[in-house]
Amino acid sequence: MKISHLIFSLYVACALLLAGCAPANITLFPRYSDPLEEQVLQGTHQDKILVISIQGFISSTPREGMLTTKPSLVQEVVAHLDMARRDPLIRAVILTVDTPGGTTVDSDILYHEIERFRLETGTPVVVSLMGMATSGGYYISLASDLITAHPATITGSVGTIFIRPKVHGLMEKLGLEAQVTRSGSLKDMGSPFRPELPAEQELIQQMVDDVNGFFLELVQQRRRLSAEHMADVASARIYTASQALEVGLIDEVLHFPRVLTRAAEISGASPDARVVVYRRSAYANDNVYNTMTNSAPGPALVDFGFVGHMASLKSGFYYLWAPQYE
Repeated sequence: MKISHLIFSLYVACALLLAGCAPANITLFPRYSDPLEEQVLQGTHQDKILVISIQGFISSTPREGMLTTKPSLVQEVVAHLDMARRDPLIRAVILTVDTPGGTTVDSDILYHEIERFRLETGTPVVVSLMGMATSGGYYISLASDLITAHPATITGSVGTIFIRPKVHGLMEKLGLEAQVTRSGSLKDMGSPFRPELPAEQELIQQMVDDVNGFFLELVQQRRRLSAEHMADVASARIYTASQALEVGLIDEVLHFPRVLTRAAEISGASPDARVVVYRRSAYANDNVYNTMTNSAPGPALVDFGFVGHMASLKSGFYYLWAPQYE
């Protein structure tokens, strides 16, 4: 949608309101303060299978737009789990994971929140890896009882990167400099204003290896890979679904309708269990492939999603498949 189209839409909506031709409760932009409400997508039995979409950059930072602020991905997923925890009719939870990853801390938070839900409620959690479920996306999937992948999924990238921007070359061309007074020789390690020293590069590599050790240990603990396959995974390479199945990163390659069937089988739910989602808006002709919780006619113009996150990444450690940074 172009800006001119948005302005025109706002003008028309305001004109209708002033003329009394539009309902008083019209919503120009989504209200993320509205509570989540259950929507039934299919099935009639009292048993329920909840589908939660985990899509986009894994972060606990709210997604800021010019016209609205969306809850962070971590906040939304935890809110879904908390709501499911209060419903005794939820027999299984399916997580549809489509994310290249995110920060190391937030990926670990989501992993532990999913694991806590599964252990406290005894409710089976099934993961359905979708388009791109790499690095932090795979990390959080390890908390589940069963990991499945769509036949065209890309997954893996079990690794850690430390991103830090460098602008000293540009500053030199512009005749600019930053003067830093430091208390210790490594106080400004990773500074974007100067080249890194060999000793600093070595320390950063040690930190990356240390943080990545948690990831590799978790993979080995949850997946019990052979030494050969573990060495292959530790290279941080990506895998197709069939390759991931071969090395043991996933359990099955399934299209989503079959994932629903497997979730019912694992949990003992009725084959006609109600498939439910939590949303803030109702959608006509809704189905399991709708990943939105709230209708958003306006923010799409100013919310750049994952691209926006990538353009504004702060220095730090990430479980993220980001080839342009590696």
